[in-house]
Amino acid sequence: MGDKKILIVDDQFGIRVLLYEVFGKEGYKTFQAANGKEAIDLVKRNHPDLVLLDMKIPGMDGLEILKRIKKYDQSIKVIMMTAYGELDMINEASKHGAITHITKPFDIDYLRKTVKEHIV
Repeated sequence: MGDKKILIVDDQFGIRVLLYEVFGKEGYKTFQAANGKEAIDLVKRNHPDLVLLDMKIPGMDGLEILKRIKKYDQSIKVIMMTAYGELDMINEASKHGAITHITKPFDIDYLRKTVKEHIV
């Protein structure tokens, strides 16, 4: 797993740090971004295998970031992180290539299992 890379994109510092630590301990190389510009820069520099992407980010929202990631590299897998009830946005994200979504607040074990399933 040491060669698998995960990018965590969330404007909430606590969530980024938590996920960074959890997936770092799992043996993934992890990167984190607080906004869309950072996320796109990190995608171009590090070519992650999977991106955990928050739907609601000030400035450039999750859908816009998703579109840009997919325009850059279709093979990067993206899991959206959403607040409960954002069904329209989830459907839109699926149309643009998101593989699944996780509802916040999330169950960390479920998130770990979902990432493991998709990052092979």
